[in-house]
Amino acid sequence: MREPVCRYEYDLGALARHVREVVAALPARCRMFYAMKANSAAPLLRTLAPLVAGFEVASGGELAKARAAAPGAPVLFGGPAKTDAEIAEALDEGVERLHVESILELHRISAIAARAGRVADVLLRVNLAGPFPAATLAMAGRPTQFGIDERLVTEAVVAAKELPGLRLAGFHLHSLSNNLSPEAHLEMLELYRRTVTGWEAEFGLRCDVVNVGGGIGVNYADLAAQFDWARFTDGLRRLVDTFPGHWREIDFECGRFLVAACGSYLTEVLDVKRNHGLCYVLVRGGTHHFRLPVSWQHSHPFTVRPVEAWPPGLPRPEARGEPVTVVGELCTPKDVLARDVVVDRVRPGDVLEFAYAGAYGWEISHHDFLSHPHPEQVFV
Repeated sequence: MREPVCRYEYDLGALARHVREVVAALPARCRMFYAMKANSAAPLLRTLAPLVAGFEVASGGELAKARAAAPGAPVLFGGPAKTDAEIAEALDEGVERLHVESILELHRISAIAARAGRVADVLLRVNLAGPFPAATLAMAGRPTQFGIDERLVTEAVVAAKELPGLRLAGFHLHSLSNNLSPEAHLEMLELYRRTVTGWEAEFGLRCDVVNVGGGIGVNYADLAAQFDWARFTDGLRRLVDTFPGHWREIDFECGRFLVAACGSYLTEVLDVKRNHGLCYVLVRGGTHHFRLPVSWQHSHPFTVRPVEAWPPGLPRPEARGEPVTVVGELCTPKDVLARDVVVDRVRPGDVLEFAYAGAYGWEISHHDFLSHPHPEQVFV
């Protein structure tokens, strides 16, 4: 018996074209790393490896995937809760830099590096006080688990300079996520410039590297109105001219912005029914495959692919020109992919295609809840 359609499709050619354009527009000294947390599928990593400066990983597992897909690619290691084993593995694997999230972590890296007779290049990730422009998700300027409180920078710098086995290469500042405004992003980078040059003067430092994180977003509400990379990089060129000359690298580590558009999630409609005045479209799949919509609390954009074939003798309910809520096969009312979206027509047997599903879809989903089959993964 035929299984209902349920798959991810990735267009690797479109991915390569997009990333080439993104990287080519960066001014001198700026480098683009790929943040693997967005999607760590091996075919995507192999496609990206020759196009980006390297990979940013946040676990030993991601490090292993990066090494398997692109053995010689430079790697940055971040993440708020590194284990001793992960730190030791990162040093053994020759990662370029570790992004340090606390003073205790500095001491742990120092002890592991000293025992191994190595010197670890580190960036201090600092949770700045702000204020910052508005974005979907704030990573700094408020209490979070990320980075070193700006009030503790003096203590962190002293430790990084004095502890054995460490070389303080610079700072990592990642304050916003899913920002859609080029002007706001440039404003934030100007704050970074003022802040880091102030620390350099205060502590007698000369930074090799300033990592400005990622945080460039995707507009899921209007797919035609995406972040204007050309406008941003035009402003970035002027801004970089004001950065100190000894900053040999300004590193970006983007994930969603690089890979979201290359992936789609396709799932077959199993039923259309009404319940207490609302119309529900039930699909083969759901948030256990594609958790992004419920995670970000949005209705994910989709189109209906009509399928005319239908078994004779079976009723085929439909919705026409009315709002529908798309739900999955899980036994929870939170299994919602899109809510109150007006469709021209949808029936059981049709296929829904959710666009811009290449980032934080499969990677963040609770795959085995209810033990349903996993979707196919197709790389074109």
